[in-house]
Order: sequence, then C-alpha cells, then structure tokens
Amino acid sequence: QVPLVESGGGSVESGGSLRLSCSASRFTYGSCTMGWFLQAPGKERVEVARISSGGSTTDYADSVKGRFTISRDNPKNMLYLEMNNLKPEDTAMYMCAACPGSYSGHTFRYWGQGTQVTVSS
Repeated sequence: QVPLVESGGGSVESGGSLRLSCSASRFTYGSCTMGWFLQAPGKERVEVARISSGGSTTDYADSVKGRFTISRDNPKNMLYLEMNNLKPEDTAMYMCAACPGSYSGHTFRYWGQGTQVTVSS
C-alpha cells in the first residue's frame, strides 16, 4: 500500500481548471508539511506549492501564484491543489509529497506516483 495516491488529473483547454487530490495513509498525515510537485518530460521535478501541517502557512512557486491554491483536510487525510487559468506550460505529471522534516525542508520522505495534467492551447 503506497502512502500517497493522487487523483484528479486530466486534459483541459487553456484557461480551464482542475482540482487534484492526494489521499494519505500509513503515516501521521496531520503532523507533516505536504507539497505538490510537477515534472514535465525531460525536465527536473519542480515544487509547485507546500502547506504546513496545520494548514496555516502556504508557499507557491512564482509561476503559479494567483492561479493555484493548496489546501488540506486533516480529518480526511486529504491534500488538494486547485488549479485555475491553466496554461499549456502547466502540462506535467503532478505528484504530492509529505514530511520534509521541517516546513522548509528539501527532502520529502513520502511520494505519490503522480497524476497527469495536460493543457492544450
């Protein structure tokens, strides 16, 4: 059983919206910072957003500020990424991750397998 499972990806036109979900199991989800990452073909993995364990602190990559919103529902062990005004350059595999050791940590301990987002122009 994998600790993180993403869903909600798909194909949309430019300007469209998607909501990604990540379900967590097998660890104490509520005590961990969590994040969303993307990886486009042939490119390095990039952090999109992260959220503190209680949800009070969030940070975003400049490229998604004002368009994406990260949130979490701890009682349901769920992490979300609301993506609006999608652009073709947002096309990538999106993965959730958990437990970087501290809020600003760089090494996330747990990873999902990802969900594909494709944005057409």
